[in-house]
Amino acid sequence: MPCHNQSLNNVTTGQEHNLTKHVRFAASSNSSSVPVAPSSEAVDDVNKQRLNGNCPNGGGLGPDVLNLGPQLKLLPLNSQILELQTIIRDKTTSRGDFVFCADRLIRLVVEEGLNQLPYSECTVTTPTGHMYEGVKFERGNCGVSIMRSGEAMEQGLRDCCRSIRIGKILIQSDEETQEAKVYYAKFPPDINRRKVLLMYPILSTGNTVIEAVQVLIEHGLQPKHIILLSTRAKAILQEFPEITLLTTELHPVAPTHFGQKYFGTE
Repeated sequence: MPCHNQSLNNVTTGQEHNLTKHVRFAASSNSSSVPVAPSSEAVDDVNKQRLNGNCPNGGGLGPDVLNLGPQLKLLPLNSQILELQTIIRDKTTSRGDFVFCADRLIRLVVEEGLNQLPYSECTVTTPTGHMYEGVKFERGNCGVSIMRSGEAMEQGLRDCCRSIRIGKILIQSDEETQEAKVYYAKFPPDINRRKVLLMYPILSTGNTVIEAVQVLIEHGLQPKHIILLSTRAKAILQEFPEITLLTTELHPVAPTHFGQKYFGTE
């Protein structure tokens, strides 16, 4: 199963159940580069093509149109996804309906995220004695949620992978400098040998995710082994072009109320 708890390399049982803790403050950055996101008009135009089935790349927003590269993977847009996005953006939506629709979107993203994990061919015997040629996922995957809104995606991942290990990162903006700072991080000790499903439902500026990725890199994880799962995304791939970014939507206006509405802290 893709959620198997075993690491890629042999690790003793005692080590496997120990979690490492790493806390640091984010180093100040002098970089002034800002990811170039498409205009509202460009996104709306391509979204119409996606909905009508006239857009290339399997219904995704073409990388040539958005200048974000081939690592951006969008779920094919259909009426179901568009309705769910509409409901979670509607200010009159009740919290119960919001959570229900958000969980549906999250489940779609998680299921597609599992398709990005490595697998190998295998043969099994059916109850009737026939041989079946299939595939099995490689072991050594885990999830990492960026607290707090990323925790909304944990249940969706556990519904698909009952035994998966999930690490956590807490990142907050400094009140004085407004810089993203890491206050808490806890991962499996062999995180550097795993494929990581990084969970954060809403990307606005991308600063929080960039800082989270930096922490994972500091723990020895290669960016190409990170799959970012989000229900709505903005450009982050210019900072880490090897990351796979999987989402349902790319839009200049972010539903930044997601965490408050989902957890009932409005």
